[in-house]
Amino acid sequence: MPGQVQKHHRIARVLADEIRSGVHSDGSRLPGEHALTQRFGVSRTTLRQALQVLGEQGLISTHAGIGSFITFDGTPLDNRLGWAQALAEQGIELPVEVLRFEEVTDQELARELALETTAFIALDRVRRLADGQGVSLERSRVPAVGELAGLARRGLGGGSLSTALVAAGRVTDSGEGLVSVRGLDAAEAALLNRSPGESFLHLAQVYRAADGSVVEQVTSLLDPVRFQLHVRSGRGGQP
Repeated sequence: MPGQVQKHHRIARVLADEIRSGVHSDGSRLPGEHALTQRFGVSRTTLRQALQVLGEQGLISTHAGIGSFITFDGTPLDNRLGWAQALAEQGIELPVEVLRFEEVTDQELARELALETTAFIALDRVRRLADGQGVSLERSRVPAVGELAGLARRGLGGGSLSTALVAAGRVTDSGEGLVSVRGLDAAEAALLNRSPGESFLHLAQVYRAADGSVVEQVTSLLDPVRFQLHVRSGRGGQP
């Protein structure tokens, strides 16, 4: 894995230099994935790690042609970069309170996702407005395998879970989710400083790597006044 990580950083540096020199018009005209994997002689997973590094540096923004995305007050939130960074890049301050960051055993979730391991990294967060009112409650579960085993004990070191996943070679290739609307129960309402029964969007998502393995499972409760789910279809690419 260290060699792979070094390789994707090397690719990111090459492309970053080209973007900054104007070769790719600020990243809007990067060649497609197939052309880039052929050019650098790497797998799609390694290339996508490199592209995610460029995204974290604010050099490119990529969107799938068919799919969905979440916005906060109209600002798109890129799951690949993490919502905190996506909001910060737009100058939006939405304080995050970490409720839980630990390794847990969840046999039911392992069965649901058809995983051999029952160990998961659990990260629960509430995002709040300045007045303390919660607008989202997010519960992330990441299979604690490979380099991710022991992550909760080591900590994120000031980084994000998204960054830790990329560093471990766990890059999202696809995702699927289910959205519904339901009322907050008493415990959720207390965490969010809201009223029990208040209607929130409930979003359950599973993200997978190119080989089909599970990268992350996330369930979110989102204030529908501030968050919206956008769905699009048709052909698309890098804007």
